[in-house]
Amino acid sequence: MKLLKLILVCFVAVGLLFFASNSFAKVTLVYGTTEKVTDMDPANAYDFHTWEIFYNIYQGLMGYPPGKTNLVPGLAESYKVVDAGKGYIFKLKEGVKFSDGSPFDANAVKWSIDRVIRIAGDPSWLVTDFVDRVEVVDKYQVKFVLKNPVAYFPSLVATVPYYPVNPNIYPADKIVQDPTALKGGKLVGLGPYRVAFFKRDQEIVLEANPYYYGEKPKNDMIIIRYFADATTMRLALEKGELDFAFKSFNPSDINDLLKSAKIQTIVGQGPYIRYLCFQNNTKPFTNKIVRQGVAAAINRPEIIKKVFLGQNKPLYSMVPMGMWTHTDNFKQVFGDGNIEMSRKLLAQAGFNENNKLKFELWYTPSHYGDTEVDMAAVLKAQFEATGVMEVSVKSAEWATYKNNWRNQLMPVYLLGWYPDYIDPDNYTASFAGTAGSRGNGIYFSDPKWDAMFVAEQKEPNEKKREAIFKKIQQMWTDEVPTAPIFQGTLYLFAQKNIKGIMISPTLQFIYAPIEKK
Repeated sequence: MKLLKLILVCFVAVGLLFFASNSFAKVTLVYGTTEKVTDMDPANAYDFHTWEIFYNIYQGLMGYPPGKTNLVPGLAESYKVVDAGKGYIFKLKEGVKFSDGSPFDANAVKWSIDRVIRIAGDPSWLVTDFVDRVEVVDKYQVKFVLKNPVAYFPSLVATVPYYPVNPNIYPADKIVQDPTALKGGKLVGLGPYRVAFFKRDQEIVLEANPYYYGEKPKNDMIIIRYFADATTMRLALEKGELDFAFKSFNPSDINDLLKSAKIQTIVGQGPYIRYLCFQNNTKPFTNKIVRQGVAAAINRPEIIKKVFLGQNKPLYSMVPMGMWTHTDNFKQVFGDGNIEMSRKLLAQAGFNENNKLKFELWYTPSHYGDTEVDMAAVLKAQFEATGVMEVSVKSAEWATYKNNWRNQLMPVYLLGWYPDYIDPDNYTASFAGTAGSRGNGIYFSDPKWDAMFVAEQKEPNEKKREAIFKKIQQMWTDEVPTAPIFQGTLYLFAQKNIKGIMISPTLQFIYAPIEKK
Protein backbone atom coordinates (compact mmCIF):
# COMPACT_ATOMS: atom_id res chain seq x y z
CA MET A 1 0.00 0.00 0.00
CA LYS A 2 2.83 2.41 0.91
CA LEU A 3 4.54 1.58 -2.35
CA LEU A 4 1.31 2.27 -4.27
CA LYS A 5 0.89 5.62 -2.48
CA LEU A 6 4.48 6.50 -3.26
CA ILE A 7 3.93 5.68 -6.93
CA LEU A 8 0.77 7.78 -7.00
CA VAL A 9 2.53 10.71 -5.32
CA CYS A 10 5.38 10.50 -7.84
CA PHE A 11 2.91 10.29 -10.73
CA VAL A 12 1.06 13.38 -9.51
CA ALA A 13 4.33 15.25 -8.96
CA VAL A 14 5.55 14.44 -12.45
CA GLY A 15 2.19 15.54 -13.88
CA LEU A 16 2.34 18.81 -12.00
CA LEU A 17 5.88 19.42 -13.18
CA PHE A 18 4.83 18.67 -16.77
CA PHE A 19 1.86 21.03 -16.47
CA ALA A 20 3.97 23.73 -14.88
CA SER A 21 6.72 23.45 -17.46
CA ASN A 22 4.18 23.73 -20.28
CA SER A 23 2.27 26.55 -18.60
CA PHE A 24 5.41 28.64 -18.34
CA ALA A 25 7.00 27.56 -21.61
CA LYS A 26 8.59 30.40 -23.54
CA VAL A 27 6.76 31.45 -26.69
CA THR A 28 9.40 32.14 -29.32
CA LEU A 29 8.53 33.41 -32.79
CA VAL A 30 10.91 33.32 -35.76
CA TYR A 31 10.55 36.14 -38.27
CA GLY A 32 12.26 36.28 -41.67
CA THR A 33 13.09 39.32 -43.80
CA THR A 34 15.42 40.39 -46.60
CA GLU A 35 15.64 43.87 -45.08
CA LYS A 36 18.76 45.22 -43.35
CA VAL A 37 19.27 47.34 -40.26
CA THR A 38 21.25 50.55 -40.47
CA ASP A 39 22.55 52.55 -37.51
CA MET A 40 20.86 51.29 -34.36
CA ASP A 41 20.25 54.81 -33.17
CA PRO A 42 16.98 56.82 -33.21
CA ALA A 43 19.03 59.97 -33.81
CA ASN A 44 20.33 58.79 -37.18
CA ALA A 45 18.50 55.73 -38.58
CA TYR A 46 15.92 56.57 -41.22
CA ASP A 47 14.65 53.42 -42.90
CA PHE A 48 11.56 51.22 -42.65
CA HIS A 49 13.02 48.11 -41.04
CA THR A 50 15.27 49.78 -38.46
CA TRP A 51 12.36 51.98 -37.41
CA GLU A 52 10.21 48.85 -37.19
CA ILE A 53 12.61 47.45 -34.60
CA PHE A 54 12.62 50.80 -32.79
CA TYR A 55 8.81 50.74 -32.56
CA ASN A 56 9.22 47.61 -30.47
CA ILE A 57 12.21 48.42 -28.25
CA TYR A 58 11.67 52.15 -27.73
CA GLN A 59 8.57 54.20 -26.96
CA GLY A 60 7.33 57.69 -27.74
CA LEU A 61 5.48 60.24 -25.65
CA MET A 62 2.64 59.60 -28.11
CA GLY A 63 1.98 56.52 -30.23
CA TYR A 64 -0.47 54.35 -32.14
CA PRO A 65 -2.21 51.20 -30.89
CA PRO A 66 -1.29 48.11 -32.96
CA GLY A 67 -3.22 48.13 -36.23
CA LYS A 68 -4.81 51.53 -35.53
CA THR A 69 -4.38 55.10 -36.77
CA ASN A 70 -5.68 56.99 -33.74
CA LEU A 71 -2.95 58.78 -31.80
CA VAL A 72 -2.88 57.90 -28.09
CA PRO A 73 -0.67 58.77 -25.10
CA GLY A 74 2.45 56.64 -24.74
CA LEU A 75 5.06 57.69 -22.20
CA ALA A 76 3.02 60.87 -21.74
CA GLU A 77 -0.08 60.77 -19.61
CA SER A 78 -1.49 63.89 -21.27
CA TYR A 79 -0.48 67.15 -22.94
CA LYS A 80 -1.69 70.72 -23.23
CA VAL A 81 -1.14 73.40 -25.87
CA VAL A 82 0.13 76.75 -24.61
CA ASP A 83 1.56 80.03 -25.92
CA ALA A 84 -0.94 80.33 -28.79
CA GLY A 85 0.13 76.98 -30.24
CA LYS A 86 3.89 77.51 -29.95
CA GLY A 87 4.23 75.43 -26.79
CA TYR A 88 3.29 71.85 -25.87
CA ILE A 89 3.63 70.65 -22.27
CA PHE A 90 3.62 66.87 -21.81
CA LYS A 91 2.90 65.29 -18.44
CA LEU A 92 4.86 62.05 -18.22
CA LYS A 93 3.79 58.80 -16.61
CA GLU A 94 5.49 58.25 -13.29
CA GLY A 95 7.36 55.13 -12.26
CA VAL A 96 8.37 54.16 -15.80
CA LYS A 97 11.75 52.46 -16.15
CA PHE A 98 14.19 51.85 -18.98
CA SER A 99 14.85 48.24 -19.96
CA ASP A 100 17.94 48.20 -17.71
CA GLY A 101 15.81 49.19 -14.71
CA SER A 102 16.92 52.84 -14.49
CA PRO A 103 14.21 55.51 -14.01
CA PHE A 104 12.73 57.63 -16.79
CA ASP A 105 11.89 61.31 -16.34
CA ALA A 106 11.67 64.68 -18.10
CA ASN A 107 15.45 65.13 -18.07
CA ALA A 108 15.79 62.04 -20.30
CA VAL A 109 13.35 63.56 -22.81
CA LYS A 110 15.21 66.86 -23.00
CA TRP A 111 18.62 65.15 -23.17
CA SER A 112 17.44 62.89 -26.02
CA ILE A 113 15.97 65.73 -28.11
CA ASP A 114 19.07 67.87 -27.55
CA ARG A 115 21.14 64.89 -28.71
CA VAL A 116 19.12 64.54 -31.94
CA ILE A 117 19.63 68.24 -32.67
CA ARG A 118 23.35 68.03 -31.87
CA ILE A 119 24.00 64.91 -33.99
CA ALA A 120 21.96 66.28 -36.94
CA GLY A 121 21.35 62.84 -38.45
CA ASP A 122 19.11 61.99 -41.40
CA PRO A 123 15.75 62.19 -39.53
CA SER A 124 16.74 65.18 -37.39
CA TRP A 125 14.68 67.54 -39.58
CA LEU A 126 11.57 66.05 -37.98
CA VAL A 127 12.75 67.82 -34.84
CA THR A 128 14.83 70.76 -36.05
CA ASP A 129 12.29 72.04 -38.60
CA PHE A 130 9.75 72.47 -35.82
CA VAL A 131 11.33 72.59 -32.35
CA ASP A 132 13.22 75.61 -31.06
CA ARG A 133 14.10 74.08 -27.69
CA VAL A 134 12.98 71.71 -24.95
CA GLU A 135 12.54 72.77 -21.33
CA VAL A 136 12.17 70.68 -18.19
CA VAL A 137 9.20 72.02 -16.23
CA ASP A 138 9.62 69.55 -13.38
CA LYS A 139 10.60 65.91 -12.95
CA TYR A 140 7.58 64.63 -14.89
CA GLN A 141 6.69 67.57 -17.14
CA VAL A 142 8.53 68.64 -20.28
CA LYS A 143 7.82 71.58 -22.59
CA PHE A 144 8.51 71.76 -26.32
CA VAL A 145 8.90 75.34 -27.53
CA LEU A 146 8.16 75.46 -31.28
CA LYS A 147 9.47 77.79 -33.97
CA ASN A 148 5.90 78.16 -35.28
CA PRO A 149 2.55 76.66 -34.31
CA VAL A 150 2.17 73.15 -35.74
CA ALA A 151 -1.33 71.67 -35.61
CA TYR A 152 -0.12 68.08 -35.98
CA PHE A 153 2.80 68.32 -33.52
CA PRO A 154 1.55 65.36 -31.37
CA SER A 155 1.93 63.18 -34.50
CA LEU A 156 5.53 64.37 -34.85
CA VAL A 157 6.18 63.46 -31.23
CA ALA A 158 5.15 59.89 -32.11
CA THR A 159 8.03 59.59 -34.61
CA VAL A 160 11.31 57.83 -33.86
CA PRO A 161 13.62 60.89 -33.46
CA TYR A 162 11.50 61.94 -30.47
CA TYR A 163 11.95 58.57 -28.70
CA PRO A 164 13.79 59.03 -25.39
CA VAL A 165 17.03 57.11 -24.91
CA ASN A 166 18.92 56.52 -21.67
CA PRO A 167 21.41 59.37 -21.02
CA ASN A 168 23.58 57.03 -18.94
CA ILE A 169 24.02 54.58 -21.82
CA TYR A 170 24.14 56.59 -25.05
CA PRO A 171 26.98 58.90 -26.10
CA ALA A 172 25.87 62.53 -26.19
CA ASP A 173 27.40 63.37 -29.55
CA LYS A 174 28.10 60.12 -31.39
CA ILE A 175 25.93 57.81 -33.49
CA VAL A 176 25.44 54.26 -32.25
CA GLN A 177 25.96 51.90 -35.19
CA ASP A 178 26.20 48.68 -33.21
CA PRO A 179 24.61 48.00 -29.77
CA THR A 180 27.75 46.20 -28.59
CA ALA A 181 29.52 49.58 -28.59
CA LEU A 182 27.20 50.90 -25.85
CA LYS A 183 27.78 50.74 -22.12
CA GLY A 184 26.60 47.27 -21.18
CA GLY A 185 26.65 46.24 -24.83
CA LYS A 186 22.88 46.50 -25.38
CA LEU A 187 20.28 48.99 -26.56
CA VAL A 188 18.30 50.38 -23.65
CA GLY A 189 14.76 51.54 -24.39
CA LEU A 190 11.29 51.86 -22.93
CA GLY A 191 9.32 49.54 -25.23
CA PRO A 192 7.86 46.05 -24.76
CA TYR A 193 11.10 44.36 -25.88
CA ARG A 194 14.82 44.65 -25.34
CA VAL A 195 17.68 43.37 -27.50
CA ALA A 196 19.14 40.11 -26.19
CA PHE A 197 21.43 39.36 -29.16
CA PHE A 198 22.59 41.29 -32.22
CA LYS A 199 24.62 40.08 -35.19
CA ARG A 200 24.34 42.44 -38.14
CA ASP A 201 22.71 41.02 -41.29
CA GLN A 202 22.31 37.61 -39.62
CA GLU A 203 20.12 37.64 -36.53
CA ILE A 204 18.57 39.86 -33.88
CA VAL A 205 16.90 38.39 -30.82
CA LEU A 206 14.36 40.46 -28.90
CA GLU A 207 13.14 39.37 -25.48
CA ALA A 208 10.21 40.71 -23.48
CA ASN A 209 11.25 43.72 -21.41
CA PRO A 210 10.62 42.87 -17.72
CA TYR A 211 10.49 46.59 -16.84
CA TYR A 212 7.89 47.52 -19.47
CA TYR A 213 5.09 49.57 -17.94
CA GLY A 214 2.41 48.44 -20.41
CA GLU A 215 0.68 45.19 -21.26
CA LYS A 216 3.01 42.19 -21.47
CA PRO A 217 3.64 40.88 -25.02
CA LYS A 218 1.83 37.68 -26.00
CA ASN A 219 5.18 36.15 -26.92
CA ASP A 220 8.40 35.98 -24.94
CA MET A 221 10.93 36.26 -27.72
CA ILE A 222 11.20 37.33 -31.37
CA ILE A 223 14.09 35.97 -33.42
CA ILE A 224 14.63 38.01 -36.59
CA ARG A 225 16.52 36.12 -39.29
CA TYR A 226 18.01 38.02 -42.22
CA PHE A 227 18.03 36.49 -45.70
CA ALA A 228 20.20 37.41 -48.66
CA ASP A 229 17.37 36.79 -51.15
CA ALA A 230 13.61 36.31 -51.33
CA THR A 231 13.75 32.77 -52.75
CA THR A 232 15.68 31.39 -49.76
CA MET A 233 13.30 33.16 -47.39
CA ARG A 234 10.26 31.69 -49.14
CA LEU A 235 11.70 28.15 -48.88
CA ALA A 236 12.36 28.65 -45.16
CA LEU A 237 8.74 29.77 -44.66
CA GLU A 238 7.34 26.82 -46.60
CA LYS A 239 9.51 24.39 -44.61
CA GLY A 240 8.11 25.80 -41.38
CA GLU A 241 11.43 27.28 -40.27
CA LEU A 242 9.79 30.70 -40.05
CA ASP A 243 6.59 31.65 -38.25
CA PHE A 244 6.15 34.68 -40.53
CA ALA A 245 8.05 36.63 -43.17
CA PHE A 246 7.79 40.22 -44.34
CA LYS A 247 9.59 42.31 -46.95
CA SER A 248 10.38 41.56 -49.55
CA PHE A 249 9.09 38.72 -51.70
CA ASN A 250 9.39 38.46 -55.45
CA PRO A 251 6.11 39.10 -57.31
CA SER A 252 6.07 35.49 -58.56
CA ASP A 253 6.52 34.24 -54.97
CA ILE A 254 3.65 36.47 -53.85
CA ASN A 255 1.37 35.03 -56.53
CA ASP A 256 2.23 31.47 -55.48
CA LEU A 257 1.95 32.10 -51.73
CA LEU A 258 -1.41 33.79 -52.20
CA LYS A 259 -2.69 30.43 -53.52
CA SER A 260 -1.09 28.32 -50.75
CA ALA A 261 -3.46 26.42 -48.47
CA LYS A 262 -0.76 26.12 -45.80
CA ILE A 263 0.22 29.78 -45.56
CA GLN A 264 -1.92 32.77 -44.53
CA THR A 265 -1.67 36.21 -46.14
CA ILE A 266 -1.78 39.56 -44.35
CA VAL A 267 -2.01 42.56 -46.69
CA GLY A 268 -0.68 45.92 -45.60
CA GLN A 269 -2.67 48.57 -47.43
CA GLY A 270 -1.14 51.92 -46.85
CA PRO A 271 0.75 54.96 -48.06
CA TYR A 272 3.97 53.24 -49.19
CA ILE A 273 5.27 55.00 -52.31
CA ARG A 274 8.17 54.72 -54.78
CA TYR A 275 9.60 57.59 -56.77
CA LEU A 276 12.52 58.88 -58.82
CA CYS A 277 14.83 61.49 -57.27
CA PHE A 278 16.95 64.13 -58.97
CA GLN A 279 19.94 65.91 -57.45
CA ASN A 280 18.43 69.30 -58.10
CA ASN A 281 21.74 71.08 -57.45
CA THR A 282 23.70 69.02 -60.02
CA LYS A 283 23.88 69.93 -63.72
CA PRO A 284 21.99 69.35 -65.95
CA PHE A 285 19.29 68.59 -63.36
CA THR A 286 19.48 72.13 -62.04
CA ASN A 287 17.27 72.83 -65.07
CA LYS A 288 13.66 71.96 -64.31
CA ILE A 289 12.96 71.39 -68.03
CA VAL A 290 15.43 68.49 -67.97
CA ARG A 291 13.66 67.03 -64.94
CA GLN A 292 10.32 67.45 -66.71
CA GLY A 293 11.67 65.70 -69.81
CA VAL A 294 12.85 62.68 -67.84
CA ALA A 295 9.57 62.48 -65.88
CA ALA A 296 7.48 62.57 -69.08
CA ALA A 297 9.13 59.35 -70.31
CA ILE A 298 8.11 57.26 -67.27
CA ASN A 299 5.47 54.65 -68.14
CA ARG A 300 4.02 53.56 -64.81
CA PRO A 301 1.56 50.89 -65.98
CA GLU A 302 4.35 49.20 -67.95
CA ILE A 303 6.59 49.08 -64.86
CA ILE A 304 3.81 47.61 -62.72
CA LYS A 305 2.94 44.99 -65.34
CA LYS A 306 6.46 43.92 -66.26
CA VAL A 307 8.17 44.16 -62.88
CA PHE A 308 5.44 43.65 -60.28
CA LEU A 309 2.92 41.46 -62.13
CA GLY A 310 0.17 44.01 -61.47
CA GLN A 311 0.60 43.98 -57.68
CA ASN A 312 1.00 47.76 -57.26
CA LYS A 313 -0.79 50.89 -58.50
CA PRO A 314 0.42 53.80 -60.69
CA LEU A 315 0.99 56.96 -58.65
CA TYR A 316 0.68 60.47 -60.07
CA SER A 317 1.47 62.56 -57.00
CA MET A 318 3.88 62.34 -54.08
CA VAL A 319 0.79 62.47 -51.84
CA PRO A 320 -0.48 58.86 -51.91
CA MET A 321 -3.89 57.75 -53.10
CA GLY A 322 -6.45 57.56 -50.33
CA MET A 323 -4.78 60.37 -48.38
CA TRP A 324 -6.55 63.64 -47.90
CA THR A 325 -5.65 66.26 -50.60
CA HIS A 326 -4.31 63.72 -53.18
CA THR A 327 -4.56 64.80 -56.84
CA ASP A 328 -3.39 63.15 -60.09
CA ASN A 329 -1.46 66.12 -61.47
CA PHE A 330 1.34 64.10 -63.05
CA LYS A 331 -1.19 62.10 -65.06
CA GLN A 332 -2.89 65.27 -66.26
CA VAL A 333 0.38 66.99 -67.23
CA PHE A 334 2.64 64.17 -68.44
CA GLY A 335 0.53 61.04 -68.85
CA ASP A 336 2.58 57.84 -69.13
CA GLY A 337 5.47 57.18 -71.47
CA ASN A 338 4.93 60.44 -73.33
CA ILE A 339 7.91 60.16 -75.68
CA GLU A 340 6.91 63.09 -77.85
CA MET A 341 6.63 65.43 -74.86
CA SER A 342 9.90 64.12 -73.42
CA ARG A 343 11.76 64.80 -76.69
CA LYS A 344 10.31 68.31 -77.01
CA LEU A 345 11.19 69.25 -73.44
CA LEU A 346 14.71 67.92 -73.68
CA ALA A 347 15.14 69.71 -77.02
CA GLN A 348 14.40 72.96 -75.21
CA ALA A 349 17.31 72.13 -72.89
CA GLY A 350 19.60 71.43 -75.87
CA PHE A 351 19.45 67.64 -76.01
CA ASN A 352 18.76 65.59 -79.16
CA GLU A 353 19.91 62.46 -81.03
CA ASN A 354 23.32 64.03 -81.64
CA ASN A 355 23.69 65.45 -78.14
CA LYS A 356 22.00 62.99 -75.82
CA LEU A 357 21.20 63.57 -72.18
CA LYS A 358 23.63 61.15 -70.51
CA PHE A 359 23.21 60.29 -66.85
CA GLU A 360 23.60 57.57 -64.24
CA LEU A 361 20.47 55.93 -62.84
CA TRP A 362 21.14 54.42 -59.41
CA TYR A 363 19.27 51.77 -57.44
CA THR A 364 19.99 49.71 -54.34
CA PRO A 365 19.80 45.94 -55.00
CA SER A 366 18.39 44.47 -51.78
CA HIS A 367 16.82 47.20 -49.64
CA TYR A 368 13.60 47.27 -51.69
CA GLY A 369 13.76 43.64 -52.78
CA ASP A 370 15.01 41.65 -55.75
CA THR A 371 12.70 43.51 -58.16
CA GLU A 372 14.76 46.68 -57.96
CA VAL A 373 17.22 45.61 -60.67
CA ASP A 374 14.28 44.92 -62.99
CA MET A 375 12.66 48.29 -62.30
CA ALA A 376 15.93 50.08 -63.07
CA ALA A 377 16.24 48.10 -66.33
CA VAL A 378 12.69 48.97 -67.44
CA LEU A 379 13.21 52.65 -66.61
CA LYS A 380 16.46 52.68 -68.60
CA ALA A 381 14.61 51.21 -71.60
CA GLN A 382 11.81 53.80 -71.27
CA PHE A 383 14.26 56.71 -71.10
CA GLU A 384 16.33 55.47 -74.03
CA ALA A 385 13.19 54.82 -76.12
CA THR A 386 13.03 58.60 -76.56
CA GLY A 387 16.21 58.44 -78.64
CA VAL A 388 17.63 61.44 -76.80
CA MET A 389 18.72 59.87 -73.48
CA GLU A 390 21.59 57.54 -72.71
CA VAL A 391 21.46 55.89 -69.29
CA SER A 392 24.11 54.03 -67.29
CA VAL A 393 22.57 51.90 -64.54
CA LYS A 394 24.55 51.66 -61.30
CA SER A 395 23.85 50.17 -57.89
CA ALA A 396 25.09 50.24 -54.31
CA GLU A 397 24.05 48.49 -51.11
CA TRP A 398 21.96 50.58 -48.74
CA ALA A 399 24.68 51.89 -46.43
CA THR A 400 26.78 53.05 -49.39
CA TYR A 401 23.66 54.30 -51.18
CA LYS A 402 22.88 56.63 -48.27
CA ASN A 403 26.45 57.90 -48.22
CA ASN A 404 26.24 58.46 -51.97
CA TRP A 405 23.27 60.79 -51.69
CA ARG A 406 24.86 62.61 -48.76
CA ASN A 407 27.98 63.09 -50.88
CA GLN A 408 25.91 64.04 -53.96
CA LEU A 409 27.23 61.20 -56.11
CA MET A 410 23.93 60.03 -57.68
CA PRO A 411 22.35 62.43 -60.20
CA VAL A 412 19.20 60.28 -60.60
CA TYR A 413 18.17 57.53 -58.18
CA LEU A 414 15.28 55.45 -56.89
CA LEU A 415 13.86 55.73 -53.38
CA GLY A 416 10.84 54.58 -51.40
CA TRP A 417 8.90 56.27 -48.62
CA TYR A 418 7.01 54.98 -45.62
CA PRO A 419 5.25 57.65 -43.57
CA ASP A 420 6.85 59.24 -40.52
CA TYR A 421 3.44 60.69 -39.67
CA ILE A 422 0.13 60.45 -41.51
CA ASP A 423 -0.22 63.86 -43.12
CA PRO A 424 0.35 65.26 -46.65
CA ASP A 425 3.08 67.42 -45.16
CA ASN A 426 5.21 64.30 -44.68
CA TYR A 427 5.01 63.54 -48.42
CA THR A 428 5.80 67.07 -49.59
CA ALA A 429 7.98 69.01 -47.15
CA SER A 430 10.18 65.93 -46.81
CA PHE A 431 11.23 66.26 -50.47
CA ALA A 432 10.74 69.90 -51.42
CA GLY A 433 11.33 71.69 -48.13
CA THR A 434 14.95 72.80 -47.87
CA ALA A 435 15.85 70.70 -44.80
CA GLY A 436 13.86 67.57 -45.71
CA SER A 437 15.05 67.68 -49.30
CA ARG A 438 18.69 67.93 -48.23
CA GLY A 439 18.25 64.97 -45.87
CA ASN A 440 17.01 62.83 -48.77
CA GLY A 441 19.77 63.92 -51.15
CA ILE A 442 17.46 65.91 -53.44
CA TYR A 443 18.77 69.40 -52.65
CA PHE A 444 15.72 71.29 -53.86
CA SER A 445 15.42 74.66 -52.15
CA ASP A 446 13.06 77.54 -52.82
CA PRO A 447 12.03 80.21 -50.26
CA LYS A 448 8.51 80.35 -51.75
CA TRP A 449 8.05 76.62 -51.21
CA ASP A 450 9.45 76.81 -47.68
CA ALA A 451 7.01 79.62 -46.89
CA MET A 452 4.11 77.51 -48.17
CA PHE A 453 5.14 74.60 -45.94
CA VAL A 454 5.29 76.89 -42.92
CA ALA A 455 1.87 78.27 -43.87
CA GLU A 456 0.19 74.85 -44.13
CA GLN A 457 1.85 73.66 -40.91
CA LYS A 458 0.51 76.66 -39.00
CA GLU A 459 -2.94 76.68 -40.64
CA PRO A 460 -5.65 75.22 -38.34
CA ASN A 461 -8.37 75.41 -41.03
CA GLU A 462 -8.54 72.13 -42.96
CA LYS A 463 -9.98 73.62 -46.15
CA LYS A 464 -7.22 76.24 -46.30
CA ARG A 465 -4.57 73.56 -45.73
CA GLU A 466 -6.12 71.47 -48.50
CA ALA A 467 -5.92 74.40 -50.92
CA ILE A 468 -2.20 74.82 -50.13
CA PHE A 469 -1.47 71.13 -50.72
CA LYS A 470 -3.35 71.11 -54.00
CA LYS A 471 -1.32 74.11 -55.11
CA ILE A 472 1.91 72.36 -54.06
CA GLN A 473 0.99 69.24 -56.08
CA GLN A 474 0.28 71.41 -59.11
CA MET A 475 3.63 73.19 -58.70
CA TRP A 476 5.35 69.80 -58.41
CA THR A 477 4.70 69.10 -62.09
CA ASP A 478 6.53 72.30 -62.96
CA GLU A 479 9.60 71.97 -60.73
CA VAL A 480 9.65 68.12 -60.58
CA PRO A 481 12.08 67.78 -57.64
CA THR A 482 11.00 64.12 -57.70
CA ALA A 483 8.76 62.02 -59.95
CA PRO A 484 6.22 59.61 -58.37
CA ILE A 485 6.12 56.09 -59.86
CA PHE A 486 3.85 53.76 -57.90
CA GLN A 487 2.06 53.09 -54.64
CA GLY A 488 2.88 49.72 -53.16
CA THR A 489 0.97 46.92 -51.47
CA LEU A 490 2.79 45.13 -48.66
CA TYR A 491 2.40 41.38 -48.27
CA LEU A 492 3.19 39.50 -45.08
CA PHE A 493 2.94 35.70 -45.02
CA ALA A 494 2.60 33.55 -41.90
CA GLN A 495 1.94 30.02 -40.73
CA LYS A 496 -1.73 29.23 -40.12
CA ASN A 497 -1.29 29.03 -36.34
CA ILE A 498 0.06 32.57 -36.03
CA LYS A 499 -2.46 35.17 -34.85
CA GLY A 500 -2.39 38.85 -33.96
CA ILE A 501 -0.42 40.24 -36.90
CA MET A 502 -1.66 43.75 -37.72
CA ILE A 503 -0.28 46.36 -40.12
CA SER A 504 -2.15 49.64 -40.03
CA PRO A 505 -2.03 52.50 -42.57
CA THR A 506 0.73 53.96 -40.37
CA LEU A 507 2.74 50.95 -41.65
CA GLN A 508 3.95 50.27 -38.11
CA PHE A 509 4.49 46.59 -37.36
CA ILE A 510 4.17 45.84 -33.65
CA TYR A 511 5.28 42.40 -32.42
CA ALA A 512 3.62 42.33 -28.98
CA PRO A 513 0.13 41.07 -30.05
CA ILE A 514 1.52 38.16 -32.14
CA GLU A 515 1.00 34.67 -30.72
CA LYS A 516 0.86 31.00 -31.64
CA LYS A 517 -2.49 29.27 -31.31
